[in-house]
Amino acid sequence: MKRLLLAAVLAAAPFVTAEAAERWSFDRAHTQVLFTVGHLGFTELTGQFREFDGELMLDQEDLSRSSVTASIKTASVDMNFDQLDEHLRNPDFFDVANHAEMRFVSTRVEAAGEGRLTVQGDLTLRGISKPVSLDVKINKIGAHPMSGKPYAGFTATGTLKRSDFGMTYAVPAVSDEIGIRINLEAKPAQ
Repeated sequence: MKRLLLAAVLAAAPFVTAEAAERWSFDRAHTQVLFTVGHLGFTELTGQFREFDGELMLDQEDLSRSSVTASIKTASVDMNFDQLDEHLRNPDFFDVANHAEMRFVSTRVEAAGEGRLTVQGDLTLRGISKPVSLDVKINKIGAHPMSGKPYAGFTATGTLKRSDFGMTYAVPAVSDEIGIRINLEAKPAQ
């Protein structure tokens, strides 16, 4: 009987863990999806994506049991120069006519020291999925000072090689390695 009870408890354990995480939505007004790219050795340019959405399954008791998914509209790429933005939308880069969205789905979250996490996940871009690792700083999780409602803030950074996703145009003059920075605020989903 004890073995049967233990087996039942172990079988239910994944469902108990899943219920501990709560669904949180991105606060899009206070979230940025940024990237940097080296240009001809002269400078590092910063761009962003203006249209995105996502959610966290946030377990405040054990953040390693949390997860994140995000989708980004590739046509929303913005480098503050219309001609460059149009070039980035064509098949040399994001090929937005055939690949309107990129998607990140976390596969693992690990503690990485005081106030820090490592988030592993799969990024799908131009129909190619590759693993990406993000270093995450936990800025704050607590009551919003203006509304008193729960809020969470994170800063995620990492790098990827654009050639891994079929974007080889002008490598290495335009750097293959792309820096990623995501400034994220989230709140419990409605």
